[in-house]
Amino acid sequence: MRALSSRLAQIVDALPLRPGMRVLEIGGAPGAAARAVADRIGDGHILVIDRSARGVALTERNAAAEIAAGRMSVRAVAAEDFELLPGEPPYDLAFAVRVGALDGRHPGAGERARRRIAAALVPGGRLFIDGGDPLRGVELPRGPA
Repeated sequence: MRALSSRLAQIVDALPLRPGMRVLEIGGAPGAAARAVADRIGDGHILVIDRSARGVALTERNAAAEIAAGRMSVRAVAAEDFELLPGEPPYDLAFAVRVGALDGRHPGAGERARRRIAAALVPGGRLFIDGGDPLRGVELPRGPA
């Protein structure tokens, strides 16, 4: 797998990461940013979701070591359909880069996705997307997904 691009490195650097965190990356294939996040959160965990089965397979191949170590997992699901699995703990923060449902390109899907993401985060958990300097926070609805 290639080195992290300077753009993705800036995004990862801007995330308020700390060891032990649980992080959700939306639309994270092929896994480059997730691998960098996994390195920074130590014994934490990052879940990468992507609507593309091909993207998920590529992420699984690129991040095989992190997955085998239990520091990362991957799931094929669209952000607007995402739900925690039974017994799955919530995430401390979420981030997305170039995800149409969250950057305004698909407003209906975006509303559903923000509700699903909010339901998967701890109280006070935050969502960050690209488009700021280099990130911006996204206001999340509170209440049922």
